[in-house]
Amino acid sequence: MRGREVRMCWRVCTLRLLALCLAVLLCTHFSAELMRRSGPSAGLMVRDTVKEPGTEGHSRRTEEVPSKRQVIYVRRSSSRGGSPGGHGSAPQKRYPKAPIRWHIDLQPWASTSHSLNDEASRFLNYITKSQISCSQIVKNGVKEKTESPIKPWTICLDNKFNLAQQIRNKQCRVYSLGLGEDDNLFEINMANNGCEVHRFDPSIRSAHIHEGERLWHHRLSIDWRDPNPAIASHNLHSNTKKLGIILNEFGHSKVDVLKADMESAEWKILENLILEGVIEQIGQLVLEIHLHWPGFEVSGNDSTVVRYWYSLFKELERKDFKLFYTFKDLSKPQMFLRKEDYNASSCYILSWANTRWT
Repeated sequence: MRGREVRMCWRVCTLRLLALCLAVLLCTHFSAELMRRSGPSAGLMVRDTVKEPGTEGHSRRTEEVPSKRQVIYVRRSSSRGGSPGGHGSAPQKRYPKAPIRWHIDLQPWASTSHSLNDEASRFLNYITKSQISCSQIVKNGVKEKTESPIKPWTICLDNKFNLAQQIRNKQCRVYSLGLGEDDNLFEINMANNGCEVHRFDPSIRSAHIHEGERLWHHRLSIDWRDPNPAIASHNLHSNTKKLGIILNEFGHSKVDVLKADMESAEWKILENLILEGVIEQIGQLVLEIHLHWPGFEVSGNDSTVVRYWYSLFKELERKDFKLFYTFKDLSKPQMFLRKEDYNASSCYILSWANTRWT
């Protein structure tokens, strides 16, 4: 009787153990099935969730579920107006850059006939009449009104142009462009008046000469060549540079007075200063012009040449430069483009003031 009870208890325990194992297996099966069925929707939620660029955690998945929807992250360039990275900055407006000009804008012809007489008359009338008055005219850097056979390099010291104050404060800067010119009285006097004077001449012996406290001579020639990349580059010497490059290398943001005596290279140099915006960094311009021939790299018939000269000065006027002094050199041949018909000299000295410098 005792053995029978023991066997019954063993059978009951075995049945209970089997039932428990079966329940565990069923639970495991149902759980796995539930996870398998819920897998696609969970994958879609991961794919449809928008994350900031650079976040991690969505590249690893337990299962890859086919879907027609995909999210592609694209980092926006900072050129759209936002800061690099694209976070937390409002878009900025982008304005189109001003078109680069390779040549000045030519003025309309003086007449429909395009005759030299009409062009010459308009041009000579323009350069022989002052556009603004100056009560404090100074020649060759000397305030005393004395007659001198030396060329009258003339500046204006009226207070409205600020040059007089710059000289008093010893903060003025003068650039002088020349080609073997022996007349340095203007430069010496301006240096003695307290200006920082830089004279550029390719004919001097040394690369740089420091004369006195405020006068420097540089063996540099001023270039004017067209920067158009379609034109073959010129084989220039290392001592030939554009004025804008010289300003950058010297660390100068402005020039109070620019004097230029370039022996017929002045036309193309002036054009380059206008096209590259360097002219706006100049306070007063004192320029010797030569009219006996067109000048270096100026082409066309006589009427076209004079129209080009006139257009250059009108470009200066558009930049707020006004003519305040004109000098007709009677010591030079009285010729205009190899002709003696116009009562004109082959050489004039003209002085402009930048009226923005007030």
